[in-house]
Amino acid sequence: MKNSASNSSITQASSAQQVLKEQSAPLLPALTAALVALDYTEVCHQRISQQRSTKTTVYQGLTRTQHPKFGSVIIKWELSGSGGTENFSGLNHEKNILTDLEKSQKTNNNPMTIAPPLLAYETLRVSVLNLNQHLTILGMPYYSQGSVAHYLQQPVTDKQKYQLIVQAADLIANLHHSGWLHNDIKPSNILLDSFLSNNADNGITMPKLLLTDFALAQHFDNAVVINAAGTPAYLAPERWQGQGATQQSDIYAFGIMIYEMLTGKRPFKIAAGSSDSLREWAIEHCQKPIPKLPIEYQHYQATIDKTLAKRVEKRYKSMEEVLMDLERL
Repeated sequence: MKNSASNSSITQASSAQQVLKEQSAPLLPALTAALVALDYTEVCHQRISQQRSTKTTVYQGLTRTQHPKFGSVIIKWELSGSGGTENFSGLNHEKNILTDLEKSQKTNNNPMTIAPPLLAYETLRVSVLNLNQHLTILGMPYYSQGSVAHYLQQPVTDKQKYQLIVQAADLIANLHHSGWLHNDIKPSNILLDSFLSNNADNGITMPKLLLTDFALAQHFDNAVVINAAGTPAYLAPERWQGQGATQQSDIYAFGIMIYEMLTGKRPFKIAAGSSDSLREWAIEHCQKPIPKLPIEYQHYQATIDKTLAKRVEKRYKSMEEVLMDLERL
């Protein structure tokens, strides 16, 4: 029965994606033409999604391309009805965060880069099926090495896992120092920028990391309550209970990521094709006990216990505390 439900879910998802591709097909030539007019070449549309509201339908996507000035570029874009404005676009929010992080790095003389540089941000009108549409594009470098999630699919030593975990913790700590909560920490949202030789570790080569996807990020001074906003597999118990985002909710997501990076699987999971997946995820995070690591990773257990504590007051107060414990390992 479980296999039938799973197969049914996959079939439904594939069918929905096919319908979306058919609906969005007329948009892509116009989008391609708009990018070509801005000197982009080798345009390859990689992902598209759709959001509906009572007033308009918004299409969003990722497109890989080339530019004579920027080289390989990944473009996040949004296409909405003629009633849209620049401030309507969620990409405007990401643009402001990337700009603020870059400014913060220069102001504080911080040698650590937190996020990819913003290469381009454009707002323009395009005509699709004789209708005026509002197109917003945000361009960043394309990182051919992919994300930590992709990197961990290859054989990785325990020492490399440890160094990845420490680097990721340092990255999130720097984000918090800059005054921002990410609200969607997970391996697929941490990019591999380049590879650096670690002379202190027998010349082992380790990737330099960058955080990406700031769609849900909030400034410390403006962390309002967004119920169950984020990826359910990484969402802290208090978020399911309607509380606002904090450093501790980012720390909880990082704890899930530590477990996943060490063992290759997430500590909590629900059945595929669940009819009430959000409720089941809430039960997993709020009621299930903190998972135990395999014997070979027992020295991380105390860190897992404090990152995944159900009650906020029993969790680490800051990423600096997490880093201190990791360095003691």
